[in-house]
Amino acid sequence: MRTINHLIDHSPIIGHSAALDRVFDLILHAANSQGNVLIQGESGTGKELCAKKIHANSARKNKPFVVINVSAIPENLLESELFGYEAGAFTGAAKAKKGKFELANGGTLFLDEIGDMDFNLQAKILRAIQNREIERLGGTTLIPLDIRIIAATNRELKPLVAEKKFRQDLYYRLNVIDIRLPPLRERKEDIPDLVDYFIQKYALIESKNITHFTDEVLNALLEYDWPGNIRELENVIERAVIMCDSEEITLKLIPAEIVHDARINIYSTDNFFEEVDRFKKNILVKALEKNNFNKAETARQLGINRTYLFSLLKKFKIE
Repeated sequence: MRTINHLIDHSPIIGHSAALDRVFDLILHAANSQGNVLIQGESGTGKELCAKKIHANSARKNKPFVVINVSAIPENLLESELFGYEAGAFTGAAKAKKGKFELANGGTLFLDEIGDMDFNLQAKILRAIQNREIERLGGTTLIPLDIRIIAATNRELKPLVAEKKFRQDLYYRLNVIDIRLPPLRERKEDIPDLVDYFIQKYALIESKNITHFTDEVLNALLEYDWPGNIRELENVIERAVIMCDSEEITLKLIPAEIVHDARINIYSTDNFFEEVDRFKKNILVKALEKNNFNKAETARQLGINRTYLFSLLKKFKIE
């Protein structure tokens, strides 16, 4: 299992899949640069955690990491939240207030759900990034900026650019380093490691001695497609730990809809690693059949490199 961790955030990024290996490499390259970063991925894939890891491993790690969720703030308030305001700038502005850009100065500003930002406000964001300076609402003084922008979205921005809903120039300013986080259904080999981590995390919080989970639980979790991604998996394991009265998490502690949707197949073996290998082989055979045993296309579709594919073919004796 490969992890990236740092004291700024005690939650590691966990996994050993080829898809996640690419993410690890991009995080480390991004951390060693000053370029802006665009993180794209479905809800629950860990975009903010990824942004924190970039900041925590960068030269700015001892400077502020400031987060603003664009979609969570009403449009009429977002501009003042970002740029700040001077006293008297509008009704109710009794005293001056720094915005997120100023608060992040010297460090990193994380713009979450950037795809939901109002089109007109995007022009002001672009100007701030290009000129490296801002002006508070109601102010006349230009404030110089030394910040790194990391933006994230669960939407595909290119179609929004084509539809004139997202500025093309802002897209290219943000998309210097592009990180795409795979959904959990495309990196299921990481599920056992994630489950182990979440069990340890919540057993500690709940002061419980839970050491393992059954093969039936693993089968159910591997077969389920996880539309809510890692966030959904974490929620399921937290609930299971809370409801568990022994050292073992069993199938009865897993929500019925997950067990039902998983179309669970209970195998006779009691060996954990055999179950994981059986799952990998099943996915590999299906992908090969779908692609008429075209190995290059199979590797591309599964998000793994050809060397790893051939090692699996050899391991499972697939001709």
